[in-house]
Amino acid sequence: MPLTPLALPGAELALDPHWLDCAAADALFAALLADVPWETHRIRLFGRDVDSPRRSCWIGDAGAAYRYSGVDFTPRPWPQVLLPIRARLRSELGIDCNSVLANLYRDGRDRMGWHGDDERELGVQPVIASLSLGAARRFVLKQRADAKVSRAITLPHGSLLLMSGDTQAHYRHALPATAKAVGPRINLTFRRILD
Repeated sequence: MPLTPLALPGAELALDPHWLDCAAADALFAALLADVPWETHRIRLFGRDVDSPRRSCWIGDAGAAYRYSGVDFTPRPWPQVLLPIRARLRSELGIDCNSVLANLYRDGRDRMGWHGDDERELGVQPVIASLSLGAARRFVLKQRADAKVSRAITLPHGSLLLMSGDTQAHYRHALPATAKAVGPRINLTFRRILD
């Protein structure tokens, strides 16, 4: 199924809820869960260093260092299992990524707070390809200028959400915690770090 545009003023969003079929998504989820060196990163929030409420791993080409929340991240090498995904993003969608942030949400308590992928290293109009594996979770965007302009999207197992254009300039996004009993989820946000 091709990517379907999603309406949100000032944003360029597109979703394919079945970008990976179930068997491929299951295999990728299991391989990443077992093989990625998951870490609890320390981040700076409101002037304090705290543990991030999820497990993560910064992966990429040598030199694709990234600064987030006051912390510098040096990329780990690409796991073999991600190379076909990277190649498919390039061949099907023209996305030439050199890095990916892998996040592991162990249950509904793990979350990602409001933020924009608007760091200098990503350029003015970054393209973020977000691949979701495991438990479906609610992803929310809200406009920076008017928080009443928002959209919630449930991202199922094997789905690909593409954020491009001025999306990061005009919107912040989050993966809120949930009290519902949900299983683990892995999210991969492929991107290009500029020199």
